[in-house]
Amino acid sequence: MKKYIIAILSISTLLLNSCMATKDSKSDAGIYGTTWELDYISGPRIAFEGLYPDKKPQITFDEKEKNVHGNSGCNGYSAPFTLTGKSLTFGEPGPATMMFCEGGGEQQFLQQIKKTTSYSIDKDGKLNLIMGDVPMMRFKKVAK
Repeated sequence: MKKYIIAILSISTLLLNSCMATKDSKSDAGIYGTTWELDYISGPRIAFEGLYPDKKPQITFDEKEKNVHGNSGCNGYSAPFTLTGKSLTFGEPGPATMMFCEGGGEQQFLQQIKKTTSYSIDKDGKLNLIMGDVPMMRFKKVAK
């Protein structure tokens, strides 16, 4: 009887652990396959709507190319990224159309991207880009 109880507990533990591992790997893949739109940025003393009066910054992760692309609130950008677990860093943004941007939010956005050290996806499905242990930017999924 003892052997059966030990066997059942062992199998239950293995099943539980495998389910948890699957859940974690799915959350890591959650940044891919969607476009994210900025809805919060830390730092500036200007209202969010004032920083981005015409268009909010967006970011899309290309898993295959290890590159992100999007717009910075007015100009397009692309940059390489490195993702290891929850650790996330970005390289220098590549060439972009250089149009004058109202509000000054573009520079704030590009500076914050370079300071990112990790990411998380919260319970509401929002992407947080983090510097150290402080969320610096929050993005929501763009409806397609």
